[in-house]
Amino acid sequence: MARESKKTTTRINWRFVLGLGALGVVCVSTAMAGFKVRQFVITDPEFTLSRDRKDALTIQGLRYASRSRVLRVFAADFDHSIFRVPLAERRRRLLAIDWVADAAVSRVWPDRLVVRVTERKPVAFVFFRSGVLLIDSSGVLLEPPAQAQFAFPVLNGIREDQAEDVRREHVRTFLRLMEELGYLAKDVSEVDSSDPDDIRIVAQVDDRAVTLMLGDTNFAGRYQNFLSHYPEIRKRSPAVKAFDLRLDDQITVKER
Repeated sequence: MARESKKTTTRINWRFVLGLGALGVVCVSTAMAGFKVRQFVITDPEFTLSRDRKDALTIQGLRYASRSRVLRVFAADFDHSIFRVPLAERRRRLLAIDWVADAAVSRVWPDRLVVRVTERKPVAFVFFRSGVLLIDSSGVLLEPPAQAQFAFPVLNGIREDQAEDVRREHVRTFLRLMEELGYLAKDVSEVDSSDPDDIRIVAQVDDRAVTLMLGDTNFAGRYQNFLSHYPEIRKRSPAVKAFDLRLDDQITVKER
């Protein structure tokens, strides 16, 4: 009985060794095959991103972002296999370009790259000593593109030295105001969010610009109340152009 048990144990050990050896052979063969495939797709001309092919690099979604800057991101990839392109690194560089909010880079068999860009959407103008910029809903400052025309209000209270998250809060306040005003927002030319407890706007009412102090809530109700009473107010005080509306159903003339 002891001899039979020893033989069985020996036989099982040999099977394990042989199985392990076979597994090693398979792993080495797979690794070698993978290496050969990689070498093939990297070196074979069929997979080369050619400068001579117009659709070798397709860029989608560009309107205001600089096309030349996008192309420079991929300048080193031409005349090389598309499988050598580090997609994550190329996406990271694309996200550093003005106006680019998001981007995706894909390989298309056998020799093309497709770039899909999602651009930022500006919501207002901001004025600095250095010039006029645009700002998007995330508080990112954008250079106005050449020959582009936008019809946005001016957002005051934004500074160049502010952190992006601070600018973002100003923009959120601005967007909340504009959303609440609804169709009435079309007459608003400036919004001052310097004091979040006292939002001020400049609006065109009866063909003249008036400054309105709206506080921090009930923007639409206070503005509509002012519009309904403005014809009478203008008759009594034709020269006044600033009004305090921070108390509901009350309009206070601000003398300058």
